[in-house]
Amino acid sequence: MVKAMRRAVPAALVVILCAVFASSAAAETVTQTATSGQVSATFTFQTSTSAAFPYSDLALSISRAGALVYNQPVDDAQQEGCGTTCEPQSPTGHSVQVADIEGNGEPDVILHLFSGGAHCCSIDQVFSYDATTNTYASTTHEWGDPGERIVDLDHNGKLEFLSADDRFAYEFESYAFSGLPIQIWTFSAGTFTNVTGQFPAQVAKDAKQWWKDYLQNRPSSGNGAIAAWAADEDTLGHRALVAKTLAQQNAKHDLRAPNSLSLPGGKRFIKALQALLRKTGYT
Repeated sequence: MVKAMRRAVPAALVVILCAVFASSAAAETVTQTATSGQVSATFTFQTSTSAAFPYSDLALSISRAGALVYNQPVDDAQQEGCGTTCEPQSPTGHSVQVADIEGNGEPDVILHLFSGGAHCCSIDQVFSYDATTNTYASTTHEWGDPGERIVDLDHNGKLEFLSADDRFAYEFESYAFSGLPIQIWTFSAGTFTNVTGQFPAQVAKDAKQWWKDYLQNRPSSGNGAIAAWAADEDTLGHRALVAKTLAQQNAKHDLRAPNSLSLPGGKRFIKALQALLRKTGYT
């Protein structure tokens, strides 16, 4: 009996060591870099096909004119939107970006992350240079499922974050038929600011698309689209038009509750939509 146990111990050790070596062999360090002017950022992480969570040891370093001024792990304090489960938004592409998003001549570093899960969540961390401490301070913003694109909408050299309002998801339809009204943000001095109302042409274009979607999906699955249309039109100051249009569509019985979902239709939908528009600051 004792001899048998002695023979079993080395075999168990072999199994453990094989598992360790297999895990180590499957792990890989990925490095992504971005540069603008004198600022260079390097984002590294470990990826493993055998681990329960495939991404670990996320870290960011930033250099100025070749001198390292920031080198920290991407930890919980920065990952406000996803705790310890954040992963690179683009594991095989570019999750780190360097760009002058404030229009002040000083490039910022933008780290694009993803929380994992269905319909959630894209997260940006912006690292801004602090000349008094010669390092970088971070600001985190969660975009939800829509994510964002960094673009120069009015071609003035200042960049905006183009996204959509994830607070409308699931409110009146399944996610597939939910309408998410346009959102446009800027970043300056460590703060994200919603400036959607400053871009009426883009808002009007978004409203036109949501109205088209509503006409295509009514009466069984149009409430999500017309909700986004109403939010856009309220942003443009067309509150009377929104109230009149909703009443007209209800009179035609085109604001029906979605099939098999416990969501409001008709007058109840209008009331719920008006409450959401107030809660989210559209009216």
